[in-house]
Amino acid sequence: MAMVPLFNTRRLVPLDGPDYDRPREVKEFDETKAGVKGLLDAGVVNIPRMFIHPPENLQKATSLDARGLRLQVPVIDLHQGLEATGKRRDEIVSEIRAASETWGIFQIVNHGIPVGVAEEMIEAVRHFHEQPKEVKMDWYSRDPEQKVRYYCNGDLHVSKAANWRDSIACNYKDGMLEADALPLVCREAIGKYMECLIRLKEILCRLLSEALGLSNDFLASLDCMKSASLVCHYYPFCPEPDLTLGATKHSDPAFLTLLLQDNIGGLQVLHQNHWVDAHPAKGALIANIGDLLQLITNDKFKSVEHRVLVGQVGPRISAACFFYPSTVSASRPYGPIHEFLSETNLPRYRETHHKEYQAYYSSKGLDGTSALPHFKLHQTNG
Repeated sequence: MAMVPLFNTRRLVPLDGPDYDRPREVKEFDETKAGVKGLLDAGVVNIPRMFIHPPENLQKATSLDARGLRLQVPVIDLHQGLEATGKRRDEIVSEIRAASETWGIFQIVNHGIPVGVAEEMIEAVRHFHEQPKEVKMDWYSRDPEQKVRYYCNGDLHVSKAANWRDSIACNYKDGMLEADALPLVCREAIGKYMECLIRLKEILCRLLSEALGLSNDFLASLDCMKSASLVCHYYPFCPEPDLTLGATKHSDPAFLTLLLQDNIGGLQVLHQNHWVDAHPAKGALIANIGDLLQLITNDKFKSVEHRVLVGQVGPRISAACFFYPSTVSASRPYGPIHEFLSETNLPRYRETHHKEYQAYYSSKGLDGTSALPHFKLHQTNG
């Protein structure tokens, strides 16, 4: 891979030099409320400096491990799901356990969400983001408490390099969001999709509990996945894809994420220090373990670090649903659960609650580092 210079050769100004006023560039961009799509609509052929990433963020992916074996995100068939019994159920639980312990991510097929519902969801996200700027501007906000909001980069004002994507977020606090709070252009599709997704989340919650060797209602009893945030991303065509990213390396500050993506590709996961393409599987959803599930399992399940590339084919569309505690439990302390602790396996993290974890995560932005080490105890067994 050709190395990307640490300065923008078109302007001959170092990206982090004294003559570059990043806050001003960010402010002026944000005030347009037009997002990345607005830049393309305005005819840009060179991406603004604020979107250019340093070369260490842009390493190429590999499909082979150190032994020359092909790396592939696990695909798990949920056929029969909770109705499975005996050997079939044991197989599903075993596959989820292995994927959660080694990858932190897996694709799921036969998950119960009709193909038509998923396709309508992708198209609805596209329709929202491809509306005229004047229509979308009414939804533009940086207030995380707003029920539904459109924005470009949640960490725009704290990140060192912005990501090439626009988003619309829908907050389902305690699993509820009034239909009329959603934009009309995507209201019906989001409503149908979320009904199906909530049912799937409940199935996975039980299967994950069993994969941990606990009763199948264990995670439900912790009230850790009652609320959700559905974030629908739009990654437009990029005129200079080798200079930027759709999403910087990060893990998710939730318990579980369920992702619907189109067939464009671009999602990559970090596995055994290799960036591996998460090629879209037909009809599949992606489930990935979040930071808080790694924390309460005392590192038994791994929160996956991942990123998104952009390209000259697009747009890429995805819808990520993050599950976290109910509003009642948002300040409930969560720490390593005792079923995994012993004299030889001491707690590795201090107790925290979702509000605190999210606040710290948001304060540092997607800076390429995990938030989990901030909550580690100093004296552990490794």
